[in-house]
Amino acid sequence: MTILPIAKDDDNLQYTSAEVNPVVETANFAFNATNLVTIDEEGVISAAQHIYDRLLSESYTPRSWRTHPLHICPPEPYSAADSRTGTCMNWIFFISSLNFSFWSEKEGHEDRFGILWKEGWGEGLQNEMVHTGYWSLVAALDRALEEGVPITDPAFYSSETRCPPQLLEHIFRPAPQCSERIALFNERVKILREVGTILLTKYEGSFQKLVEDFQRRHDGRGTALQLVKHITETFPSFRDETIYNGRRVFIWKRAQILVAELWAAFYPPSPSEPHPLFPSGAAIHHLTMFADYRVPQILHHLKIITYPPFLLKILRGRVMLETGCREELSIRSASIVAVERVKEAMIQLQGSQRGEGEAEVPISSVLIDFYLWDLAKRVEVGADNITGIKTVPVEPAHRTRSIWY
Repeated sequence: MTILPIAKDDDNLQYTSAEVNPVVETANFAFNATNLVTIDEEGVISAAQHIYDRLLSESYTPRSWRTHPLHICPPEPYSAADSRTGTCMNWIFFISSLNFSFWSEKEGHEDRFGILWKEGWGEGLQNEMVHTGYWSLVAALDRALEEGVPITDPAFYSSETRCPPQLLEHIFRPAPQCSERIALFNERVKILREVGTILLTKYEGSFQKLVEDFQRRHDGRGTALQLVKHITETFPSFRDETIYNGRRVFIWKRAQILVAELWAAFYPPSPSEPHPLFPSGAAIHHLTMFADYRVPQILHHLKIITYPPFLLKILRGRVMLETGCREELSIRSASIVAVERVKEAMIQLQGSQRGEGEAEVPISSVLIDFYLWDLAKRVEVGADNITGIKTVPVEPAHRTRSIWY
């Protein structure tokens, strides 16, 4: 894996600003410079209305994070001293560290990689099922915890003695009918050693300690964007960046989703309550969507972004795209720019359409991404069908085998 050095002042980026996300700035540059994927402004407007209506009708909020049956939720009310708080943070950090490359060579076949575990943590979710894609990572982690393996403890997974590769292979063992193993296994092991060692060396082996130290240094007013920057500076394997036409482009998919998952997991029951981790207010609004391969797929389906014919031919032919190549960077940067425009359109809609006494949806690119990712998974399995707006057929997701997403 290629790790770029941390940006310096001579990169001509407002990297140190708490108000400007360099992902937005450099994604706009890459979108224009690659000049392949385009944004359909009519599609942006119609999709913004559709998403806004569905957020309202489904009561989809940051609290919806807690409804996923595989998620480990923190205690409420918030307590830094409660061990479950640290457990949840370490769980989120572990997942975000390995949250990449879940597309399968056997997409649509029963022998694709999957993890056999129960439906979720609840009492009524004891039936076993095969979890695929991103959920295979979560299910493997939950299964290991249920089996008594302290897999979310950085002191454990950083140690080759306590947590040898053979044990990690067992943790990620596929369902009996699967002919695939988890992608990039060796890279995942290297990342666990890296991030675990850094947490042990600097933060007493606890991601919660990192968060608390971060807020102490910011007098309790550290923002989500500042924490994202701190994550990329601290952990090289979270530094999702590339060079295009001589200019650095920041994507930061896993760093941003790590902070966004923290924000959602600890989101208070009432929006009027201060967030326990980001009490200063604008916790999440400067973050972008998380440029992966699933959300661009649904953005195209909704006619928010469009692909030129030769790129469609690449996708339909399942051609591999190298990290940072023109086609791959165009898809990812266009997705970031497009969701920013959808967000702006939704904010305008809310201002003009919200009725008196109607609750305000906390619109952000993060919430839009969360919703679109869930929607894409439902569409994939036939559990949802988008009606009422123009769509195009769902195309294959682009294929890049990478630790970045």
